[in-house]
Amino acid sequence: MWAELKPVWVIARREVRDQFRDWRIVIPILLLTVFFPALMNFTAQQMLGFVAQYGADIIAERLIPFLLMIVGFFPISVSLVIALESFVGEKERGSIEPLLSTPLKDWQLYLGKLVSSTIPPLLGSFLGMTVYLSGLAIKGITLPEGSLIFQIFVLTIVQAIVMVSGAVVVSSQATSVRATNLLASFIVIPVALLIQGESMVMFWGRETLSLWWIVAGLAVLSVLLVRAGLAHFQREELLGREIDVLHLRQGWIIFRQSFSGGASSINEWLFLQVPRAIREMGWSILAMTIFTAISLFLGAAQTRVFTITLPTGSFEEGVRNVVNFLPGMSAAPALLIVWQNVRSMIIGLLLGIFSFGILGVLPVFITMGVVGYLIQTLANNSIPTIETIPALILPHGIFEIPAIILATAAVIHLGALLVTPLRARTVGEVFLTGLGRWARVMLGIVIPLFCIAAVIEIYITPLIAVKLLP
Repeated sequence: MWAELKPVWVIARREVRDQFRDWRIVIPILLLTVFFPALMNFTAQQMLGFVAQYGADIIAERLIPFLLMIVGFFPISVSLVIALESFVGEKERGSIEPLLSTPLKDWQLYLGKLVSSTIPPLLGSFLGMTVYLSGLAIKGITLPEGSLIFQIFVLTIVQAIVMVSGAVVVSSQATSVRATNLLASFIVIPVALLIQGESMVMFWGRETLSLWWIVAGLAVLSVLLVRAGLAHFQREELLGREIDVLHLRQGWIIFRQSFSGGASSINEWLFLQVPRAIREMGWSILAMTIFTAISLFLGAAQTRVFTITLPTGSFEEGVRNVVNFLPGMSAAPALLIVWQNVRSMIIGLLLGIFSFGILGVLPVFITMGVVGYLIQTLANNSIPTIETIPALILPHGIFEIPAIILATAAVIHLGALLVTPLRARTVGEVFLTGLGRWARVMLGIVIPLFCIAAVIEIYITPLIAVKLLP
């Protein structure tokens, strides 16, 4: 095992040595590890004095670890620049050909570049955080708990790995530094949103458990990014293929072929290729089915934290009031329900694109969590759930819930394709293939099921509810 990994460390050591010889890398890291923590120390002192005038001790308590997180993040932002230069920068300078001509395996070369792009910024982050905490201690400011400091250090590590692994994927798939700088927005924007979310967690005051969930999610994402990079990295393509050239016609052909599945007619597409796409997503569908059940359970469990007491008879009266409006109701509400469901699935797709399908499950998690919460709330208010579930959920749910599971499973399947080794296929081509399958499932079965469910939910479910409820 060590014999296989030794070339990785050799490459990493060479790259790190070269980086520390480059003043364009060393000076920004020094500035961010010495002067920036000192500035944060000054900011913390001023803010603590300000909030103390108003007795806002809770803000002061959360401010210290928040600034620690920011101090750790800024140096690892340098890793983005280093990683983006790892392959394509050397190609433009003509210095990568000797490295690629060595008998090293592709995965050894890739991991060596990955490790070398992570070490200097991460060391800078640790140094900056140490300087920041030392300055607080010298000033006599109370430091955060040791467990929280450890969490922030671990969070910094996984954030660095995510940024570096994503940037290395971009660098290995592009052929110009200009292209990598443009594609870097797909890394910077999600990370910026992540930092905002972490800031909210810090000031929310429930960081102990929440931060570990964030760490776990980032760890999974980093593994998938590394896997995707290894799956699609080929030294021959790095030297010879013009990946940066935009071939709209070729891209459309790949998407159309994946969408049609090679069908020659609508009937063949609908009755052969759509079911085929569903069969190919078998494991994803199974995973989403289990996840849906878990979401229902977690939603029901939240009633212990957020309890709602319904007035006696209010639920039954509300259902009957809805039924009274049915005679004069148009098709607009049904179309609105369809649009809401489709929009939710599109949001899931967009979230899944940036996370290899992981965040694509959020719409399902929220929707099923709310359903579980409502069912348990009704049960807690002595409304019989045995009658409530058939009355309010099953008539349209037998169509809507499978549609949601299928659409989300297609997003997970797309993420799985991106981390699957497919020789002679670029990341873009694999992405278009997965997107075509997603569109095939959406148009072939998900949207029709949404339409059927919406009509039943508007015109049939309330009538059944009135019949079954006391």
